[in-house]
Order: sequence, then C-alpha cells, then structure tokens
Amino acid sequence: MTQIWDAWGERHAVTVLHLDACQVTQVCREETHGYTAVQVGAGEAKPKNVRKSLAGLFAKAGVPPKRRLGEFRVTPDALLPVGFRLRAQHFVPGQLIDVRGTTKGKGFQGGMKRWNFKGQRASHGVSKTHRHIGSTGQCQDPGRVFKGKKMPGRMGGTAVTVQCLRILKLDTQRDLLFVKGHVPGPRGAFLRVQDALKRAEFPAPPPFPSYAPPPHEGEGEEVPLELFAPVKESDPLVGFQP
Repeated sequence: MTQIWDAWGERHAVTVLHLDACQVTQVCREETHGYTAVQVGAGEAKPKNVRKSLAGLFAKAGVPPKRRLGEFRVTPDALLPVGFRLRAQHFVPGQLIDVRGTTKGKGFQGGMKRWNFKGQRASHGVSKTHRHIGSTGQCQDPGRVFKGKKMPGRMGGTAVTVQCLRILKLDTQRDLLFVKGHVPGPRGAFLRVQDALKRAEFPAPPPFPSYAPPPHEGEGEEVPLELFAPVKESDPLVGFQP
C-alpha cells in the first residue's frame, strides 16, 4: 500500500492495481454458449508454460499467451471484440468497485490467531495450556461436537471479495488504479475487479462498452496522464483539532 493526498491535502491510504495487458481472448454468445460473457486474459506467460489447449485458444484469438483467464457476464450490447485491450480508462475515477482475490496463506494456526480467542490464564492453575481453546463440547447431552465449531486449522488461502472500494486516481499511461483501502492477497497476486454490485456510484458516465483509444495518435481529445476522483466541496480539515 501507499498514500496519496487530494486537492484539500487530506491523506488517503491506497492500493495500486495494475491492468497487466488485459485483453479479450474469447466472446461467449447466447447462440453458442447459452449465455453472454467476455473472457479476459491478464499477464504474459512464456509459450513453453502454456498448455496446448490454451495455446490454441490464444493463437485463434491472435493474442500473446496469458497467465490468467477470467469470465465476466455482460449484456449482449456490451460484448467486446476478440483482442480488445482494456485500459485504465475503462473505470471512472470516484466509482466503486468490487475486488476479489485469494488471501495470504497462514498455514495451520491455533484458535487465538485464527479466531481471536482469548486463551487461558497465564497462571493460577493453568499448566502448558495457556494458548489452548478450552472445552469444545458438552456432557452426555448432546455428546458430540457441533459442526462448524471454531477450532485450530488451516488459515488463509481462501477466496475473499472486498466490496465497494473507491477509485481515487487513474494513471492512464501505465494503466494503474489507485484504490482506497486494502485488497486480499500478497503483492503481485491476480485480482478480479468489476463494478460494485451493491452500490453503483459513477461521478461521470462510464465509457460503454469500454474505453477505446483513437486509432491514430493526435486524433481526438488528449488524454491526461492522471485522472483524479472528485473531491469534497468543503475543506474536510476545517475545524479539525489535532
């Protein structure tokens, strides 16, 4: 994570996401697949590390081999052509997004680290069980441990979705998204980014179906290198008492 300051001088903790050569590799249509979706590939892989079935898919699409593939359900009027590259301008500064990824794996952990259990006392009769979880069941009735009981076990390495994160800044030259808050996973992990499902907030109309740069340089309006989210109308630091 890093930090940026807005026009009022307010500091925000952000996570930088990179759209690493995201291209459309396949288009799913209602006539052939039974649904409409766009398959997007991200990252560049070495040809020797790609399976033959996927190598044929990439060759048919005319795109370099990708490290990750993902499908996004869209409406029939939002289908993109094969080979289309998604840019950072596909999103609007200030909009909300959902980010899904795999959390960091922690291995086998005890109840105190995994579930924030209090543990047992440090003295007064407790011997060698200071970090144990304690009793896990009852007596003869019910005579068993209920399913779903919080106990030691594998921690992390699960799919998690962080909802309604706000995009504060776009870097159009390097295809970077500056998202307020944290996202699941370690550095360099692949994430699934899409518009927020629960809160659709767009300060400006988003490009539909996606942003397409002009075919020739110098045509159309010049795109700024950085786009920022709208700031608050009043100074949030007025009346602040440190």
